[in-house]
Amino acid sequence: MTDEKNSLSFEKELDRFLPGISVDCVILGYNEGILHTLVLKWKNLDVWSLPGGFVFKNESIDNAAYRVLNQRTGLENVFLKQFETFGGMNRVWNASSKNQHMMQVLMDQMHFDNQHKVKNWFQQRFISVGYFALLNMEDAKPIADFLSEECTWKRVDELPELLLDHSEMIHKVLQHLRNQINYLPIGKELLPKKFTMMDLQSIHEAILQKSLDRGNFQRKILSLKFLKRHEKLMLGAQNKAPYLYSFNEKVYMKSLQKGLGA
Repeated sequence: MTDEKNSLSFEKELDRFLPGISVDCVILGYNEGILHTLVLKWKNLDVWSLPGGFVFKNESIDNAAYRVLNQRTGLENVFLKQFETFGGMNRVWNASSKNQHMMQVLMDQMHFDNQHKVKNWFQQRFISVGYFALLNMEDAKPIADFLSEECTWKRVDELPELLLDHSEMIHKVLQHLRNQINYLPIGKELLPKKFTMMDLQSIHEAILQKSLDRGNFQRKILSLKFLKRHEKLMLGAQNKAPYLYSFNEKVYMKSLQKGLGA
């Protein structure tokens, strides 16, 4: 579908959206000891943002967030959790020269028939409901939306400047995970089906941004009883080969829901 057709389709859908309400998704992935998040670069602008969108009048906010996640990654049945609502007074495209330029470029390139209507829509003050997801980067196929030229993974410690309060959203999610990581099982969505204890420890270290004692970490994780131990990973001497583990789905999900609700 061309940009012009996309623009006309979006313009027609404006009346189907709830005014002043949006969703934004912090989609976290993990690769080689480093956390990444999915971001979009707007067309012909040096502007980056989180994946997000508006809420149809006939859908729940949760379903709107799942729709955004699916449209940007191609994935379904991914764990997605609401973490905070953002409603600051600065959540608006104000009259600064930078925002005026951004809005004009947007209008010029998207071929909207009723530019006044679309401008008024984007210049509302939006209250955004924030969601976060954890997933294996290899499973996702980043897909740009019609306003963007690129949808890609960026390291959370090397992010470009993001639109509005999107950087704050990422910070809040990371703080949320760090606050709960001692009793919240984390890793199932980021790891292969079978993994070593060191693989799991590396994810925790990436989230906490610090090194952990190997022995203490293993004792703590095993005490939570959501792992199943399997055969050793035979890469060298048998007495040095690490055991492989997988998650006990039932125990993991029970612990996850209890932890997030605590």
